[in-house]
Amino acid sequence: MIGCGGWSAPLLLVAFVATQSHAQQWSMAFYFLALVFNYPHFMATVYRAYHTREQFEKYRIFTVHIALLLALAGVLTHAVPVLLPWLFTLYICWSPWHYSGQNFGLLMMFARRSGLAPEPRERRALYAAFIASYVMLMLNFHTGASSDDMILSLNIPARWALWPKVACGVIFLVSGGWALARFARRAKGWRTMVAPATLFASQFMWFVVFVGLEMGSRLQVQQTRYSSGILAVLHSTQYLWITSYYQRREARSAGQSTWRFSGYFATLVAGGIALFIPGPWIVSRLLHVDFAASFLTFTSLVNIHHFILDGAVWKLRDSRVAALLIDTGEKAPAAAPASASPGRSMLDAARWLAGEARGAHAVRVAAALLLCAWGLMDQARYYWGSVESKPASLERAAKLNPYDSLLLARIARADQRAGDSPDAISALIRAVQLSPRNRSLRHSLAHALLSAGRYAEADRLYRDLLAGFPNDVDALINDGLLAQRMGRGEEAVDDWRRAVEVDPSQGNAQLYLGDALAARGEDQAAARHYRAYLQLVADHPEKHAGESRLQLAALIKIADADARARHDADAAMGYDAAITLGDKDHDTMMESLALIHHAEMDDSRGRPQAAAGLFQRALALDAGLSDAKAAAADWAEYGQFLRRRGQPERFSFACFLHAEELLHNTPGGEQETVVKLRAASEAQLGREAATVRKSLEAVLKEAAGVPPSAFARP
Repeated sequence: MIGCGGWSAPLLLVAFVATQSHAQQWSMAFYFLALVFNYPHFMATVYRAYHTREQFEKYRIFTVHIALLLALAGVLTHAVPVLLPWLFTLYICWSPWHYSGQNFGLLMMFARRSGLAPEPRERRALYAAFIASYVMLMLNFHTGASSDDMILSLNIPARWALWPKVACGVIFLVSGGWALARFARRAKGWRTMVAPATLFASQFMWFVVFVGLEMGSRLQVQQTRYSSGILAVLHSTQYLWITSYYQRREARSAGQSTWRFSGYFATLVAGGIALFIPGPWIVSRLLHVDFAASFLTFTSLVNIHHFILDGAVWKLRDSRVAALLIDTGEKAPAAAPASASPGRSMLDAARWLAGEARGAHAVRVAAALLLCAWGLMDQARYYWGSVESKPASLERAAKLNPYDSLLLARIARADQRAGDSPDAISALIRAVQLSPRNRSLRHSLAHALLSAGRYAEADRLYRDLLAGFPNDVDALINDGLLAQRMGRGEEAVDDWRRAVEVDPSQGNAQLYLGDALAARGEDQAAARHYRAYLQLVADHPEKHAGESRLQLAALIKIADADARARHDADAAMGYDAAITLGDKDHDTMMESLALIHHAEMDDSRGRPQAAAGLFQRALALDAGLSDAKAAAADWAEYGQFLRRRGQPERFSFACFLHAEELLHNTPGGEQETVVKLRAASEAQLGREAATVRKSLEAVLKEAAGVPPSAFARP
């Protein structure tokens, strides 16, 4: 169940459900599981390679030289933060390969233990299957742009990645199934096949099912959450299971009858804490480096060292490893005792510390207790820092370590909810100073500055952001809006053009660019962007739910552009589509607007009868509108239409008078225009205007009911 991953299906299901409904609690649970499973499993490899001089010297290239190179990489990454995404991406992409290698190695081990003796072609077929499952996951990881600043993506288009992923899935099932079928024919009873089949099924659950679910549904799982989350727990427990078995057999073969799992596990827990926790704390507190970035750096380096070292120490072709993991007897090539090679090297102190002296035992116990206390403090800080609903809890976490950009971002969100904008901006400024390449933090700061009306500061922030990340679509869109607000229209158009070039699926950018081009009189260019937006809605309706009014506006604007270009048939189709959609969505205002625009086109083309019917339908809809401004505009437009078409002036006057009444609480340009129209009409009517005022409702009804036949040409 544990060693072969038989519990994968229920745990993956529980993890998926829990992350959807109890994300914060599950995050805290994972952080604790790392302390008791993930961290110890790294220490298990260190223990295996470093705990005797023989092992240390045997793997010296890994225990010394590669370790020093990785330490140098850690120093460089702290000094040059731009390297961190490359380092972290390497870790994230390497970890599934590491998991696959462990599953494959265990499958081979169990097959040999069971007497199945895999033939070369069977081994190659299984190896091909495991490689295919890894490639399938990598294609999934690198499909589309990354949603995480710390992970670099190849940005493979989804349509290009689809069939290679399907091919990998087929290779996994066919190639692996063929090898297992051959195993089954040679197996002596079903028990022989349980372990290999379970490991193959675990690989299927960990990689193929995950990718298949994403391909066949809207399920989206972040790479970091999956690869370093539940999969890491499954892999780590599996690793502890096999390495504890190995260490027990090794100790007994060496005649050490005092070996106990409890003592071994306590060593792994303390050592795991030492690998991951003190480093980021010391670096961030002493050098004022971002704790979040430092933690990711240490995590990546420890993992990469583990991947390299683990691949060297666990090889079944090593006679000692094979004897302890495959042979049924307790005999194994003897290991040199720890004290067999006296010397004056730095390992002397390490051998003393690992020895039986009372002082060494006291030092070990004290160090373990200190590390466990440090680990518990780290857990407490993580808990306090994750409770965003309690500002006091966040402040308590900040007192333990104030150099954490992610914690400062949470404090800023808490301040924003409390309405404390200056403190929120101050916290975000400190967070950006700690992690200047974190785009999400800079976006949060820019939004906070905009909300506070500090446009000049937000403008400088967006300019700096785009200087470092010229293809940041969100920054381009928001910088365009800010440039437009500050009167830099050309710059706004340039920003939005760049945004749609980088990511054509940005619907807002398509609309903003369309509106800007329409304002400059570039109707057909604007219409192209409105059409692009509508195509996005048609292709991905789930992403544009609740945008029906934007869709209606785009349809009307496209029809307006076609009308100005005298493409009357296309314009009529556009207006009719907007009218139909407005009626379907019960959006009376937009339906009325489409009717008015259609009527204006028909009127301008000498079709007054059709125009009259459309105007009157719009006015009937306006009766139920709560938007007095829109209704007033429609009545004023209808009044002018009646005048142009030679209808009695009293009808036009009634329309203008009603529009003025609708706008009596809305001063502005619209009201001034309507007042001028009413005054001119009233002067033309003379004394008859007073009569219309007294019977306004009746005259309006008569005006709105003029039959289309009355507009026929002489």
